[in-house]
Amino acid sequence: MFFVLSKVLWFLTAPSNLLLLLVLVGAGLALRWRRLGLGIAAAAGLVLLAGGLSPLASLVFGPLEDRFPAFRDDGAPVAGIVVLGGAVETGLSAVRDQMVLNDAGERMIALGDLARRYPQATLVFAGGSGRLTGDGAVSESTIVRRHAASLGVSADRITYDEKSRNTRENAAFSAELVKPKPGERWLLVTSAWHMPRAMGCFRRAGFTVTAYPVDYRTGPGAAGIHATAGDGLFELDIAVREWLGLVAYRASGYTEAVFPGP
Repeated sequence: MFFVLSKVLWFLTAPSNLLLLLVLVGAGLALRWRRLGLGIAAAAGLVLLAGGLSPLASLVFGPLEDRFPAFRDDGAPVAGIVVLGGAVETGLSAVRDQMVLNDAGERMIALGDLARRYPQATLVFAGGSGRLTGDGAVSESTIVRRHAASLGVSADRITYDEKSRNTRENAAFSAELVKPKPGERWLLVTSAWHMPRAMGCFRRAGFTVTAYPVDYRTGPGAAGIHATAGDGLFELDIAVREWLGLVAYRASGYTEAVFPGP
Protein backbone atom coordinates (compact mmCIF):
# COMPACT_ATOMS: atom_id res chain seq x y z
CA MET A 1 0.00 0.00 0.00
CA PHE A 2 2.85 2.41 0.87
CA PHE A 3 4.41 1.81 -2.55
CA VAL A 4 1.18 2.55 -4.45
CA LEU A 5 0.32 5.61 -2.35
CA SER A 6 3.81 7.04 -2.77
CA LYS A 7 3.53 6.84 -6.55
CA VAL A 8 0.04 8.34 -6.75
CA LEU A 9 0.59 11.12 -4.21
CA TRP A 10 3.88 12.11 -5.77
CA PHE A 11 2.26 12.54 -9.17
CA LEU A 12 -0.17 15.00 -7.60
CA THR A 13 2.36 16.89 -5.45
CA ALA A 14 5.39 17.13 -7.73
CA PRO A 15 6.13 20.89 -7.96
CA SER A 16 6.06 20.99 -11.75
CA ASN A 17 2.70 19.13 -11.89
CA LEU A 18 1.14 21.00 -8.97
CA LEU A 19 2.12 24.46 -10.20
CA LEU A 20 0.94 23.76 -13.72
CA LEU A 21 -2.35 22.47 -12.32
CA LEU A 22 -2.73 25.69 -10.31
CA VAL A 23 -2.19 27.75 -13.46
CA LEU A 24 -4.96 25.82 -15.18
CA VAL A 25 -7.25 26.05 -12.15
CA GLY A 26 -6.65 29.81 -11.97
CA ALA A 27 -7.45 30.19 -15.64
CA GLY A 28 -10.67 28.27 -15.14
CA LEU A 29 -11.69 30.30 -12.09
CA ALA A 30 -11.01 33.52 -13.99
CA LEU A 31 -14.02 32.78 -16.19
CA ARG A 32 -16.25 33.48 -13.20
CA TRP A 33 -14.04 35.16 -10.57
CA ARG A 34 -11.64 37.12 -12.72
CA ARG A 35 -9.44 38.68 -10.03
CA LEU A 36 -9.12 35.49 -7.95
CA GLY A 37 -8.47 33.26 -10.94
CA LEU A 38 -5.90 35.54 -12.53
CA GLY A 39 -4.19 35.97 -9.16
CA ILE A 40 -3.83 32.21 -8.66
CA ALA A 41 -2.65 31.67 -12.24
CA ALA A 42 -0.14 34.52 -12.07
CA ALA A 43 1.27 33.45 -8.69
CA ALA A 44 1.63 29.83 -9.78
CA GLY A 45 3.21 30.93 -13.07
CA LEU A 46 5.77 33.10 -11.30
CA VAL A 47 6.71 30.30 -8.89
CA LEU A 48 6.94 27.91 -11.86
CA LEU A 49 9.30 30.29 -13.62
CA ALA A 50 11.37 30.93 -10.49
CA GLY A 51 11.60 27.21 -9.74
CA GLY A 52 12.79 26.53 -13.27
CA LEU A 53 15.33 29.30 -13.80
CA SER A 54 16.47 30.44 -10.34
CA PRO A 55 19.03 28.70 -8.07
CA LEU A 56 16.16 27.33 -5.94
CA ALA A 57 16.67 23.71 -7.03
CA SER A 58 20.38 23.88 -6.23
CA LEU A 59 19.67 25.34 -2.81
CA VAL A 60 17.24 22.53 -2.04
CA PHE A 61 19.67 19.90 -3.33
CA GLY A 62 22.71 21.17 -1.42
CA PRO A 63 21.99 19.83 2.09
CA LEU A 64 21.06 16.41 0.67
CA GLU A 65 24.22 16.04 -1.38
CA ASP A 66 26.57 17.35 1.30
CA ARG A 67 25.17 15.19 4.12
CA PHE A 68 27.65 12.34 3.51
CA PRO A 69 31.21 13.04 2.37
CA ALA A 70 32.71 11.50 -0.74
CA PHE A 71 34.39 8.14 -0.13
CA ARG A 72 38.15 8.18 0.41
CA ASP A 73 39.93 4.84 0.18
CA ASP A 74 41.97 4.38 3.36
CA GLY A 75 43.32 0.97 2.39
CA ALA A 76 40.90 -1.04 4.55
CA PRO A 77 39.59 -4.15 2.76
CA VAL A 78 36.19 -3.95 1.10
CA ALA A 79 34.08 -7.08 1.54
CA GLY A 80 31.28 -6.03 -0.74
CA ILE A 81 29.58 -3.32 -2.76
CA VAL A 82 25.84 -2.67 -3.01
CA VAL A 83 24.67 -0.57 -5.95
CA LEU A 84 21.10 0.66 -5.85
CA GLY A 85 18.93 0.66 -8.95
CA GLY A 86 17.23 3.70 -10.38
CA ALA A 87 19.64 4.36 -13.25
CA VAL A 88 18.39 1.91 -15.89
CA GLU A 89 15.55 2.65 -18.30
CA THR A 90 14.11 -0.84 -18.40
CA GLY A 91 11.53 -0.33 -21.15
CA LEU A 92 13.96 1.26 -23.61
CA SER A 93 16.70 -1.20 -22.66
CA ALA A 94 14.43 -4.12 -23.47
CA VAL A 95 13.27 -2.62 -26.77
CA ARG A 96 16.73 -1.49 -27.92
CA ASP A 97 18.56 -4.56 -26.57
CA GLN A 98 21.21 -2.49 -24.78
CA MET A 99 21.58 -0.88 -21.37
CA VAL A 100 19.93 2.54 -21.61
CA LEU A 101 20.73 4.77 -18.63
CA ASN A 102 18.96 7.84 -17.28
CA ASP A 103 20.37 10.90 -15.50
CA ALA A 104 21.54 8.71 -12.57
CA GLY A 105 23.82 6.68 -14.82
CA GLU A 106 26.85 7.37 -12.60
CA ARG A 107 25.59 4.57 -10.35
CA MET A 108 26.34 2.08 -13.12
CA ILE A 109 29.68 3.69 -13.93
CA ALA A 110 30.60 3.22 -10.27
CA LEU A 111 29.57 -0.44 -10.45
CA GLY A 112 32.03 -1.10 -13.25
CA ASP A 113 34.77 0.98 -11.67
CA LEU A 114 34.49 -0.53 -8.19
CA ALA A 115 34.30 -4.06 -9.59
CA ARG A 116 37.68 -3.45 -11.22
CA ARG A 117 39.25 -1.75 -8.18
CA TYR A 118 38.07 -4.38 -5.70
CA PRO A 119 38.22 -7.68 -7.61
CA GLN A 120 37.63 -9.79 -4.47
CA ALA A 121 34.58 -7.85 -3.29
CA THR A 122 31.07 -9.28 -3.52
CA LEU A 123 28.88 -7.23 -5.86
CA VAL A 124 25.18 -6.70 -5.26
CA PHE A 125 22.83 -4.90 -7.61
CA ALA A 126 19.51 -4.01 -5.94
CA GLY A 127 16.93 -3.19 -8.57
CA GLY A 128 13.50 -4.62 -9.26
CA SER A 129 10.75 -2.78 -11.09
CA GLY A 130 9.37 0.51 -9.77
CA ARG A 131 6.31 0.42 -12.02
CA LEU A 132 2.87 0.37 -10.44
CA THR A 133 1.81 -2.31 -12.90
CA GLY A 134 4.47 -4.80 -11.93
CA ASP A 135 3.05 -7.81 -13.81
CA GLY A 136 5.28 -8.51 -16.77
CA ALA A 137 7.51 -5.52 -16.10
CA VAL A 138 11.21 -6.03 -16.78
CA SER A 139 13.36 -5.50 -13.69
CA GLU A 140 16.54 -3.45 -13.68
CA SER A 141 18.40 -6.55 -12.48
CA THR A 142 17.29 -8.41 -15.60
CA ILE A 143 18.75 -5.70 -17.81
CA VAL A 144 22.00 -5.48 -15.82
CA ARG A 145 22.45 -9.26 -15.89
CA ARG A 146 21.89 -9.24 -19.65
CA HIS A 147 24.35 -6.41 -20.33
CA ALA A 148 26.84 -6.57 -17.44
CA ALA A 149 29.66 -7.20 -19.88
CA SER A 150 29.23 -3.67 -21.25
CA LEU A 151 30.35 -2.47 -17.79
CA GLY A 152 33.37 -4.75 -17.86
CA VAL A 153 31.84 -7.07 -15.26
CA SER A 154 30.95 -10.73 -15.56
CA ALA A 155 27.22 -11.18 -15.07
CA ASP A 156 27.89 -14.19 -12.81
CA ARG A 157 29.93 -12.09 -10.40
CA ILE A 158 26.94 -9.96 -9.40
CA THR A 159 24.29 -10.99 -6.88
CA TYR A 160 20.93 -9.62 -8.02
CA ASP A 161 17.99 -8.41 -5.98
CA GLU A 162 15.17 -8.50 -8.50
CA LYS A 163 12.28 -7.94 -6.08
CA SER A 164 12.90 -4.55 -4.47
CA ARG A 165 10.74 -1.64 -5.62
CA ASN A 166 11.91 1.12 -3.28
CA THR A 167 14.77 2.07 -0.97
CA ARG A 168 13.42 0.26 2.08
CA GLU A 169 13.16 -2.97 0.10
CA ASN A 170 16.64 -2.38 -1.39
CA ALA A 171 18.06 -2.48 2.12
CA ALA A 172 15.98 -5.33 3.51
CA PHE A 173 16.39 -7.65 0.52
CA SER A 174 20.11 -6.93 0.12
CA ALA A 175 20.73 -7.77 3.78
CA GLU A 176 18.74 -10.98 3.36
CA LEU A 177 20.70 -11.97 0.26
CA VAL A 178 24.27 -11.49 1.49
CA LYS A 179 23.94 -11.72 5.28
CA PRO A 180 26.91 -9.39 6.02
CA LYS A 181 29.20 -10.36 8.88
CA PRO A 182 30.07 -7.98 11.75
CA GLY A 183 33.16 -5.93 11.03
CA GLU A 184 32.97 -6.25 7.25
CA ARG A 185 33.17 -3.10 5.15
CA TRP A 186 30.45 -2.78 2.57
CA LEU A 187 30.16 0.21 0.24
CA LEU A 188 26.73 1.60 -0.64
CA VAL A 189 26.53 3.27 -4.04
CA THR A 190 23.67 5.61 -4.85
CA SER A 191 23.08 9.23 -5.85
CA ALA A 192 24.46 11.75 -3.35
CA TRP A 193 21.02 13.36 -2.93
CA HIS A 194 19.52 9.94 -2.16
CA MET A 195 22.24 8.83 0.25
CA PRO A 196 20.67 10.07 3.53
CA ARG A 197 17.47 8.08 3.01
CA ALA A 198 19.36 5.04 1.74
CA MET A 199 21.74 5.05 4.72
CA GLY A 200 18.79 5.34 7.08
CA CYS A 201 17.11 2.31 5.51
CA PHE A 202 20.25 0.17 5.59
CA ARG A 203 20.83 1.04 9.24
CA ARG A 204 17.25 0.12 10.01
CA ALA A 205 17.79 -3.22 8.25
CA GLY A 206 20.86 -3.87 10.42
CA PHE A 207 23.20 -3.68 7.41
CA THR A 208 26.24 -1.53 8.23
CA VAL A 209 27.48 0.21 5.07
CA THR A 210 29.88 3.01 4.12
CA ALA A 211 28.48 5.74 1.87
CA TYR A 212 29.84 5.97 -1.68
CA PRO A 213 27.85 8.89 -3.12
CA VAL A 214 27.80 9.57 -6.87
CA ASP A 215 25.62 11.49 -9.34
CA TYR A 216 26.12 14.98 -7.88
CA ARG A 217 23.89 17.78 -9.17
CA THR A 218 25.54 20.72 -7.37
CA GLY A 219 29.05 21.91 -6.66
CA PRO A 220 30.30 22.74 -3.15
CA GLY A 221 28.45 25.87 -2.06
CA ALA A 222 27.15 26.40 -5.59
CA ALA A 223 23.69 27.66 -6.47
CA GLY A 224 23.55 27.63 -10.23
CA ILE A 225 21.05 29.25 -12.57
CA HIS A 226 19.59 26.76 -15.04
CA ALA A 227 19.76 27.25 -18.79
CA THR A 228 16.13 26.22 -19.29
CA ALA A 229 13.09 26.16 -17.03
CA GLY A 230 12.68 22.47 -17.83
CA ASP A 231 16.10 21.66 -16.39
CA GLY A 232 15.43 23.56 -13.19
CA LEU A 233 11.98 22.08 -12.64
CA PHE A 234 13.30 18.58 -13.24
CA GLU A 235 15.95 19.10 -10.55
CA LEU A 236 13.46 20.75 -8.20
CA ASP A 237 11.08 17.81 -8.56
CA ILE A 238 13.84 15.35 -7.61
CA ALA A 239 14.95 17.38 -4.59
CA VAL A 240 11.44 17.96 -3.25
CA ARG A 241 10.56 14.29 -3.73
CA GLU A 242 13.62 13.29 -1.73
CA TRP A 243 12.78 15.61 1.18
CA LEU A 244 9.21 14.32 1.22
CA GLY A 245 10.55 10.77 1.05
CA LEU A 246 12.73 11.38 4.10
CA VAL A 247 9.72 12.57 6.10
CA ALA A 248 7.48 9.74 4.87
CA TYR A 249 10.08 7.05 5.61
CA ARG A 250 10.60 8.33 9.14
CA ALA A 251 6.85 8.52 9.74
CA SER A 252 6.47 4.94 8.47
CA GLY A 253 9.29 3.67 10.68
CA TYR A 254 11.56 2.79 7.76
CA THR A 255 14.35 4.98 9.17
CA GLU A 256 15.28 6.07 12.68
CA ALA A 257 15.84 9.74 11.85
CA VAL A 258 14.26 12.28 9.51
CA PHE A 259 17.63 13.28 8.09
CA PRO A 260 20.19 10.49 8.69
CA GLY A 261 23.77 11.70 8.86
CA PRO A 262 27.30 10.26 9.12
